[in-house]
Amino acid sequence: MPERPEPEPGGAGRPEPRPGRRRRRLPALLTGAAVLGLIAGTCAGYLVQVGREPTALPPLSQPRLAEAAGPAPKPLSAARDRRVKVDGDLRRLLLKKPEGAREAVYRQGRDGWLNLTQLAESYNDPAGGYGAQLGDEFRRAAVVDWREDGDRTVEIRLLQYRQQEVLGAKDVAESGYYWAALDNDADSWAIPGTGDGMAYAHRTPRTGSGASVYRAEAHAWRGDLAMQIWIYDTEPVPKKDILDLAKRQMERL
Repeated sequence: MPERPEPEPGGAGRPEPRPGRRRRRLPALLTGAAVLGLIAGTCAGYLVQVGREPTALPPLSQPRLAEAAGPAPKPLSAARDRRVKVDGDLRRLLLKKPEGAREAVYRQGRDGWLNLTQLAESYNDPAGGYGAQLGDEFRRAAVVDWREDGDRTVEIRLLQYRQQEVLGAKDVAESGYYWAALDNDADSWAIPGTGDGMAYAHRTPRTGSGASVYRAEAHAWRGDLAMQIWIYDTEPVPKKDILDLAKRQMERL
């Protein structure tokens, strides 16, 4: 067996250096330099802060508000407090029967009140009307009606809603606008002072029981109250009559 020759210095048989030794030392050097840089930066920042004047902190307390002078305002009277008015006897907010007016042939409600069942019966679909009023959070309703000279009948309703989840009064008024406007043969006018209240006079009479009846109606709302007015007559109802009635009723609210 021949002897293994010794490698010559600097020759081709020189043993290879261990791989990776220098590569492992480089990260260590970089880490050391980074640490020294952080320390130097911290020291420099500290020296800068030490040389600065201290910044005063803002005051914790706020400026005191000036108190109003004089006695506290007096509470609203019952006549001016709307909540007292609408939570009291709702019938007192209805217009009074005109002098000389007679009782309507078909009276609505009982003793000026209209319960939910009676209200639903005035709908073409009583069951649907009952459910709709429940959904609008019906609370109570007051009604007044009368018969004037000739064959004119007037009916006014005030419907009140709890309005905990929905704006029932607004919904009922908008429903009135919708159904009245479906009649293309109707004139319409805004009720002054109501925002979106509307009055309608239908030009074509309804025929039933051998009689032709013209009708006019008005719908508006304020707060938790919805107003409904109907006028029935054997002659067309003038604009002035329905608008004047609606305006006077809304003024009482």
